[in-house]
Amino acid sequence: MKKVGIVMGSDSDLPVIQKAVDQLKDLEIPYEVHIYSAHRTPEAARDFALHARENGFGAILAAAGMAAHLAGALAANTTLPVIGIPCKSNTLDGIDALLSTVQMPSGIPVATVAINGGVNAALLCAEILAVTDAELARKLDEKRRTASEAVLKKDAEIASKL
Repeated sequence: MKKVGIVMGSDSDLPVIQKAVDQLKDLEIPYEVHIYSAHRTPEAARDFALHARENGFGAILAAAGMAAHLAGALAANTTLPVIGIPCKSNTLDGIDALLSTVQMPSGIPVATVAINGGVNAALLCAEILAVTDAELARKLDEKRRTASEAVLKKDAEIASKL
């Protein structure tokens, strides 16, 4: 199975990344986590993206706040799917990061999830990898079924109380 590359711009993004890691662990998807900055370590970020495919990655998650150029910088150097996770900061509550991540120029796509959306970013990576992995697709189907059952159970509990 292909790995997921997880890159955060700063260790302050770790709480968001932890949610993604938890999902990947639950689905038994291998991953690597790195801290690279689009601005402070541009060569390291570029090198990671340039060699990601040959290093066994199938998708990349990139979490960053504020200017949030990391996902775009990685996407500019690979044709692997890049999923950007805009992170909330004290400045503008993450709206700045969301706009920076989602507004990529034509030809360099970055899929973008919600602010602090580590869970959905990991699940989107899993869905991408599941296109060619039937066992992973089965796990995702089971995860959805379980989530649906949990909601219906809560619905029944509320209905019985009210």
